[in-house]
This record gives sequence, structure tokens and C-alpha cells, in this order.
Amino acid sequence: MKYLLCWIVVLGSSLVASAQETVLNWVKVTDAAGWRPRDSQGELVYKDQLWIFGGWFDSFQAPPRDVWNSADGKTWKLVTQDAPWKHSDLPMTLVFKDKMWFMGGWYNGRLPGHSASNEVWSSTDGTKWDQATAAAGWTPRIAAAVVEFKGRMWMLGGIENYYFGDDKSLKNDVWSSDNGKDWRQHTANAGWSPRAYHQAAVWNGKMYVFGGGNYTPKYHAVNDVWSSEDGEHWTQVTEHAGWSPRLWFSSVVHRDRIWVLGGWSNNPARNWGDVWYSKDGKDWKQLKSDVSWKERHELSAYVFQDKLWIAGGHAQPLSSEVWSLDVPRDWIKD
Repeated sequence: MKYLLCWIVVLGSSLVASAQETVLNWVKVTDAAGWRPRDSQGELVYKDQLWIFGGWFDSFQAPPRDVWNSADGKTWKLVTQDAPWKHSDLPMTLVFKDKMWFMGGWYNGRLPGHSASNEVWSSTDGTKWDQATAAAGWTPRIAAAVVEFKGRMWMLGGIENYYFGDDKSLKNDVWSSDNGKDWRQHTANAGWSPRAYHQAAVWNGKMYVFGGGNYTPKYHAVNDVWSSEDGEHWTQVTEHAGWSPRLWFSSVVHRDRIWVLGGWSNNPARNWGDVWYSKDGKDWKQLKSDVSWKERHELSAYVFQDKLWIAGGHAQPLSSEVWSLDVPRDWIKD
């Protein structure tokens, strides 16, 4: 009987270990969505559809102004070819008060006439867009982080000039609005360093800001994490998260965790294809899959149909792939 009980204990322990070691693999939904391969597009989930807005094809033509949506990630519909906003490279997008919002962004890359925007637009169908303001209180910028928090839209950092800026172009100011037109500045100098190409998340009653830095003329990247309950006072959660310092990555909140996906870093220049998650912003674990998407930056990330999704991005070359990942509710044990 003693040996039988030992065998049962060992078997039970093995089954638990096996369950915890279950590998979650990504599924390729399509390797060629209907839209042209791109990166730096806006993205969101609205009315049970995945959406993308504009993006980047190259630095020598105006960015696209198309809008696409999909109910399944495989079949995409062109909603409009010519939205009224033109600054569609690295814009800020989110859903707020049952509308899609499109803010800021970059126009024309390296060509003469380049500019950033502080326009704010909203739409309920992706075809008709209403301009809430042609000049928000925050300066024209790209690659900021935006979230909804405490019934308001929040704008966090960003950069005013893409290829031609300097340290003064980088921002660490924090703004919020409840209507897209009137913006309140909560601080001109948050605790975290000025940055762009970063991400933000709302989790457990706080806003989190993490990663990012600057691309050119002086590259730098960080992997610190900061949190705030009011947008004015910020606390450093960790100076160095488990993932490497990076720009141009994506983030979502899913299964009560903050997720970090992909990105790019220099010295040497490389894309990232790793996936990380954290319940508190301090301690991070890497999700390792046998089947996953190729390393890329400026990809779109979504939570849709109770799954993680990624679309597009620069995977050398540009991509129009769509992938999904089913994370069972009881899979994360920590």
C-alpha cells in the first residue's frame, strides 16, 4: 500500500507538471490579409471587428489612408480608401465612449512637407470621420501611448519630429480628455524619462507606461515600468523588466496580465519575436511557443474573441499576416 500511495503521489505530481508545461502555439489565420503589407498602422477592436488604419509602406510616399475591418481575422473588408486624416504613420488609436478615435501621427516620412499632427478624429463606422479638434492642447506628435482610464482618454509622451527631431522633441507629458476636444495637462514632466515608441496599459486601477525610447538621430531604448493612479504622480515599478529594452513593440491586457509582443532594438539592429506577460509590471515571464510568428516590429496586437491576435508589422519584409493564440483561462498558474 505504501508503494501504491507513493506511485499515486508521483503520478499526480507528474500530471500537474505536465499541465503547467503545456506549450501554447500560435495559429496562422492568414498569411496574406486583404490589405497591403505594412507596419505602423493604427488598430483597435470595435463592434466585434478587428480594425486597422493607415500605416507605413516606405518613407518616400505619403502614408496610406485606408480603413479595413474583419470579423474573423482572415477575410478583410475595405471600409474606405481615403479617410480624411492624412497623418497615418504611427498614429494613436483607441475605443472610447463607443467611438473609434484616431489622433496625431506622421505624414510623408523623409520627403519635404513632412509633419506631425495634433488633430483628433472619431468615427462609428470607419467611413465618416468627425474632427473633434484640429489642434489639441498637446503638441503635434507621433508614437505616443494612449489608454482609457477613469472615464477619460489619456495621452502619454511621444515625439514631435520623427527623423528630424532631437532630445527636445521627446515628451514625457501627460494629458487627458473626456471628449477629444478639450484636453487637460496633468504634468509636463512625468517621473519616467521622455520617450516615444513605448506602450501603456491599464490594469488593477492603475496606468502603466513601459519601454520605448528614441530611434534617431540618437538611438536609445529602455525596459523600465512605471505606474500611476492619477496621471500626475508616477512610481517606478522596475528599472529593468525581464524583456530586453526595445522600441516599436505592442502590448495588450489579457487574462489579467499585461503582455509585451515583438519590437525592435539596435546595437546590433534586430527584430524581436518574443512574448512576455506580467501580473504586476515587475515580474515578467516569457511565453515560449513551438509555432509562432516571425520576429517583427510595429505589429498590431489585439484581444479579440477571447484570444490574443497580431497582424502585420515589419518582419523583413513588411507583412500582412494575421496570427491568433488561445490562452486557456487556467493556463497561467502564477
